[in-house]
Amino acid sequence: MRAKPRRRWRRWAALLALLGVAILARGYWNSTRDPVVRSAAVAVADWPAGQAPLRVLLLSDTHVAGPDMPPERLARIVDGLNRLKPDLVLVAGDLVSEKRTATHIYTPAEIVAPLGRLKAPLGVVVAPGNHDHWFRPDALRGALEKQGLRVLQNEAVKRGPLIVGGVDDDYTGHDDIPKTLAAMDALGPGVPVIVSHSPDIVPDIHRPVAAVFAGHTHCGQIRLPVIGALTYVSRYGDRFACGDMTDKGQRLFVGAGLGTSILPLRFNTPPDVWLVTIGPKGATR
Repeated sequence: MRAKPRRRWRRWAALLALLGVAILARGYWNSTRDPVVRSAAVAVADWPAGQAPLRVLLLSDTHVAGPDMPPERLARIVDGLNRLKPDLVLVAGDLVSEKRTATHIYTPAEIVAPLGRLKAPLGVVVAPGNHDHWFRPDALRGALEKQGLRVLQNEAVKRGPLIVGGVDDDYTGHDDIPKTLAAMDALGPGVPVIVSHSPDIVPDIHRPVAAVFAGHTHCGQIRLPVIGALTYVSRYGDRFACGDMTDKGQRLFVGAGLGTSILPLRFNTPPDVWLVTIGPKGATR
């Protein structure tokens, strides 16, 4: 008589185990999907006369590591993004993932090589993230520069009509916004934009720029029904959680990223990139 309840319990345990495996498999599949391409436009009142609008591609959080983001997968993604024909590419940090669950940790050269395939007339600008600083920051910067990519750590460059400021990572305390703004001012007139790994810098930008481009939050990465996101890794909670936002007059874009952190799983937060057209009012090129 006691055997039947025991068998029933075992069946329920087996079913729950299968359900758990299915959920994990789904989360892993979500993490390896091709990125969603999101688009938006930023109208600039004093856009230079005669200057065509620019298409700026934001990608972030590539987190190269096994099993979900080997360099080969990132290379395939980059080849697809090149078909969008961006004028400028902004990479908002966290190129690497040194997570304990990683099945393989790659060298700086291997991590960076796929980004060297990015094609844009105005080049590629990179702002480091917290995982880059926790890994091998000098080696990563060297590998990026060898590929011809411009790394900005509280520095600025001019790219066409844009003055691009790159703020170093806020999460690890390497950011210096006054230094970045001073570097932007030194480049003369232009349309100011900022790329930063973390969007948490926004409240400290005391004069608006045309747009801020960031990542870091992964849009929550694991966002559950009712509960919501487990974390946005932000001291502002969900204020800068995800997407196209305007915060106290400052336009910003926060990407979900391409890779994963801690666990190679995603729920309700597909990988994404942003293709943002910056130009005069009404520009949609």
